[in-house]
Amino acid sequence: MHSKIKIINYGCSSNLADGETLAGCLKQAGYTLTATEAEADLIIFNSCAVKGPTENRIIDDIKHAPCGKKIVVAGCLPKISYERLAREVHFDAAVGPAKGKSIVEVIKRVLMGEKVVELASEREIPPLTLPKLPTNPIVSVVPINFGCLGSCAYCCVVQARGHLRSYNIADVTQRIKADYAAGAREFWLTSQDTASYGREIHTDLADLLCAVGNLEGDFRVRVGMMTPNLVSDIQEKLIAAYENQKIFKFLHLPIQSGDNTVLKGMRRFYTAEEFLSIADGFRESFPDLTLATDVIVGYPGESEEAFNNTLEVMRKVQPDVTNVSKFFARPKTAAWEIRDGLVDKEETKRRSTVTAELAKEISAAQNRKWVGWSGEVLVDEKGKVEGSWIGRNFAYKPVVVKCGDDLMGRTLRVEVVEASQTYLRGKIVDQQANGEYGYVVI
Repeated sequence: MHSKIKIINYGCSSNLADGETLAGCLKQAGYTLTATEAEADLIIFNSCAVKGPTENRIIDDIKHAPCGKKIVVAGCLPKISYERLAREVHFDAAVGPAKGKSIVEVIKRVLMGEKVVELASEREIPPLTLPKLPTNPIVSVVPINFGCLGSCAYCCVVQARGHLRSYNIADVTQRIKADYAAGAREFWLTSQDTASYGREIHTDLADLLCAVGNLEGDFRVRVGMMTPNLVSDIQEKLIAAYENQKIFKFLHLPIQSGDNTVLKGMRRFYTAEEFLSIADGFRESFPDLTLATDVIVGYPGESEEAFNNTLEVMRKVQPDVTNVSKFFARPKTAAWEIRDGLVDKEETKRRSTVTAELAKEISAAQNRKWVGWSGEVLVDEKGKVEGSWIGRNFAYKPVVVKCGDDLMGRTLRVEVVEASQTYLRGKIVDQQANGEYGYVVI
């Protein structure tokens, strides 16, 4: 009888896609995937390494895994912090990201008592035709490329996932068609940087979106994070591709810092002015666009003036979502070696608090603009409160409604009646759904 396996995914949507493929390959090989660690014979920690606190949490989770379980650490962390893993936790295997079907052989060897360490970069990316076990049956997470073209001073992910390798357009569209036939209605096109897609195979993200948008079917597409400097040269084409109704009017464009000197130190190859120009260009074409961005505070060399420049850019661009991170030096990065211009931890904490408060104010104000809006949402998630559901409108705004029916995967007409910082509250105006408005906390 085959063993039972629990997979725990951490980090970005690319890592989630990896985890779903690991689960699909293992299920196809006859293993049983369990809902809890207690039920499993073997636990796979599909790890992330992008931030220090995340690394600490994963290591703590491994330390507190149930006794007697075989432990496999997969994903980016073994590639970045193997020495710490080996020093602090017990594991039976450590492997890098994107193992694909080769995970089956790794598990077989572990269950036979062998300790497996495979940290060499995969020569080939896993085929998109591999089986996968979706976390959400409505949402299909589709990787479009691995690696990126960047060399950001603070980022260790390129060390874990390697150079740019893109899937061809036909492979991506075939995966989408197969998953649509299986019931998926929302597709996340994901990678470390979607704007780098296809550059090494003589195509680009705009070409891919045009091909996806021309597929038959009623579905929506969320495009993942894209680096500003690689958007600039395809911006006109990209905006044209976004015109397709299948594409969520959602743009994840990280600024990281609003100060050009800090951006140069980070090895981010754009200026704050170029970032603002891209954001303005998309907003001019799509006034209701949801703009998400990322900010790092406390990067070495960030003066008080530089920090204030970041706040000023945020005030100018008014992002709907801002992911704020405190700088943590990561192993195997250029920033790991920096010794000058370090920002005090307490000051970094203060700047993080100030930035987060500003982000909350802006997000709440942006969401209030949606009160009174009515239109269609695609329900893609259950709310945390019983009987609540989360639907996404054309701009990927989360609208929470309350209904006793099972709404997963349904398209509903709703009216937004209230807004909070992170989501909208709505009432269903399609009476066939038997919906009602309710105050729901998610």
